[in-house]
Amino acid sequence: MDVPLLKSAKNLKNKRVLLRADFNVPIRDGVVLDDFRIKKIIPTIQFLKDAHAEVILLSHHSDAKQSLHPVARYLNSEHFKTYFIEDIYDAASFEKAREISAKAGAHILFCENLRKWPGETANGHSFAEHLASLGDAYVNDAFSASHREHASIVTLPTLLPSYAGLLFEEEVKNLSRVFAPPHPSLLILGGAKAAAKLSAAERLLPTVDALFIGGALAHNFFHMLGREIGMSVFEKSGANLNAMLSSGKLRLPLDVIVQNEGGVFTKNLHEVKPQDKILDAGPATLKSLEPLVSEARFIVWNGPLGDYTVPGFEKGSVRLIEILARSKAKIIAGGGDSVALITREKREDAFDFLSTAGGAMLAFLSERTLPGIRALAASS
Repeated sequence: MDVPLLKSAKNLKNKRVLLRADFNVPIRDGVVLDDFRIKKIIPTIQFLKDAHAEVILLSHHSDAKQSLHPVARYLNSEHFKTYFIEDIYDAASFEKAREISAKAGAHILFCENLRKWPGETANGHSFAEHLASLGDAYVNDAFSASHREHASIVTLPTLLPSYAGLLFEEEVKNLSRVFAPPHPSLLILGGAKAAAKLSAAERLLPTVDALFIGGALAHNFFHMLGREIGMSVFEKSGANLNAMLSSGKLRLPLDVIVQNEGGVFTKNLHEVKPQDKILDAGPATLKSLEPLVSEARFIVWNGPLGDYTVPGFEKGSVRLIEILARSKAKIIAGGGDSVALITREKREDAFDFLSTAGGAMLAFLSERTLPGIRALAASS
């Protein structure tokens, strides 16, 4: 990754550093429900504090109406004294908060959800210029948002001295291992988002030794093979499914868990009926994954094997976590749903690296770069 790195930055003392983080986390009734992404950026904030820089946190939430105040409160109570800025255009309030923060020795300001302002998603140059006016330097530690051509990701770094943060560097270093993995290597993909994930599978097919496709992604192959998928989730994909099928590397579910008006049943693929909805992988499928996992030296997993949001249909993915935990392979996992299950099951220690990224991970694996990476490279 040929970009300027934060750990190599000099002279940050008393500099106002705009730190682009990804605090797009689940929030309910003003409470942060999952702090995985927040905890992952703590080392970068600490690095900047140790360098005696003034940290100005920038982030988005996918819901433009969702305030990031709950995240600021969480950060303030659990990690660092933080001052929240509701309106980044209110110069008087901004400077007052800076003064209060400095007197308290905190030097951390937390700005409101960037998507509150249309200039963020429109990649507005004037919006990026305003953000740049708030700081002296820029750090991108939002790898998980760097597949988006938004103002704070691709234009802001062209206006200030810019660096890749510690987490950003860690993400690129670990995910790049997929391009030349130890052998045998195994790629496991599940969940939905067929276009992105199957495109990544197609791109990575030459580099991996085995490819398992589960979750709703498998329905694309079932459909092409003339199998009944009933009322199951189905998204079209432009990927070359035939190439994957004929590669000799592809493995698909052998059985599935379905739900219909009569209840929940385990069925072989030829038994699925039009009234069925496939919601999880069956026991034979999980059994078939055991030798693949045990033989592999390197494994990448993104996406659950079932719809874990429906109670009872997370069992296949939880079983997969148990199988992976017994492996001696180097294992990387990513995707919000996968990581949420791993942290829920408290099995983080079974994985060598947990990525904060979902869509950005897939985009990076497909393209080997991201708009955010290109912007940082151009700023150097």
